[in-house]
Amino acid sequence: MVIEVVQQDITLLDVDAIVNAANTSLLGGGGVDGAIHRAAGPQLRQHCRRLGGCPTGGARITPGFRLPARWIIHTVGPVWRGGDYGEAALLESCYRNSFRLALEKQLGSIAFPAISTGAYGYPGEQAARIAVAVMKQHELRFQRIIACCFSSADVDLYRTITR
Repeated sequence: MVIEVVQQDITLLDVDAIVNAANTSLLGGGGVDGAIHRAAGPQLRQHCRRLGGCPTGGARITPGFRLPARWIIHTVGPVWRGGDYGEAALLESCYRNSFRLALEKQLGSIAFPAISTGAYGYPGEQAARIAVAVMKQHELRFQRIIACCFSSADVDLYRTITR
């Protein structure tokens, strides 16, 4: 299987699960997180309130509500502080924990945004290398793994790394 790289609004993908680059409260925010909360509807925020948050590197799963995706896996990426504070291990944990939840639900398709690369400031190429390395370790266990990119530059980056 080949990891698919697309430039698209993640909230429009018809997959078993999309991954949300969430904050620790899980109650919505900016970027991908805000877009997912808006598209999924108010039931998502109500459901997330009951989860009690999520630590950095962790993941939680909720229904997709009004999204085409059946599930949303919320994961909290690290804020970039220069790379000497365990950011790489935490980011890797985001991907691993997201895959773990998808496997527990026996899902066949999953789409990831570029976790931590927006407001959290993680350097794009370093983040993409971590993401793709973990994706490749799970290729045989999923029918589809999608790297859903915001920009054409990110698409080029992910396509180069997935080769």
